[in-house]
Amino acid sequence: MSRFQTTRWSLIAAAAHETPAHARPALEQLCRAYRPPVLAYIRRSGHDAGDAEDLVQAFFLRFLERGWYTDADPRRGRFRSLLLASLRHFLADEHAREVAAKRGGGVRHDDEDIEQLQAVGETPEQAFDRAWLGTVLARAMARLQREWMMAGKQSQFAQLAPMLVERPDKDAVAEVAGTSGRRGNTVSVQVHRMRKRLRQLVRLELMQTVGNREALEEELQQLRLVLDEGA
Repeated sequence: MSRFQTTRWSLIAAAAHETPAHARPALEQLCRAYRPPVLAYIRRSGHDAGDAEDLVQAFFLRFLERGWYTDADPRRGRFRSLLLASLRHFLADEHAREVAAKRGGGVRHDDEDIEQLQAVGETPEQAFDRAWLGTVLARAMARLQREWMMAGKQSQFAQLAPMLVERPDKDAVAEVAGTSGRRGNTVSVQVHRMRKRLRQLVRLELMQTVGNREALEEELQQLRLVLDEGA
């Protein structure tokens, strides 16, 4: 289980050489961790909430049972790319199956309906990347929170956390300073250090999903574009 905490790629590589019974528990943790981008992609592809939940479960079940992760190679790409490619393959299979069912009387969203849905907002790929970024940030934030809890500073973290994602204005700093009894410049310094540490943790989180530092920089650049598109 410690391998899951160390790196996603080492876990996948090890799972490829283990029996399913030994590999599955850790892989299931991996699937749960990156469920949000998969759900976002499926929803944006035109499936309603109920169908999307069923498809998410079916996708990860197939991901595990068919051993799609065994083809993963960190030298050839990123875990995000692996997951997205597997998801596209899965939905293509589902589309073919449902089209066949439709000919026999089944029901499915028409491609025209899906195109209209995408026309008014982001594409499934954009939704996937946005949710992926949210997952990475959430995991980094949770790790930062654990560090502050271990230092006995949970209450301070709760006060400062809202100012980490966006740079706080003077009023927000003054309000925290007033309620905590600390000086404003002390609060500003703490926020600056927390933001710096959060960036480090984001890089560590992403490093676990890529093969090398060059791929890490490419991943960071692509996710920055996601942020710019959502701004």
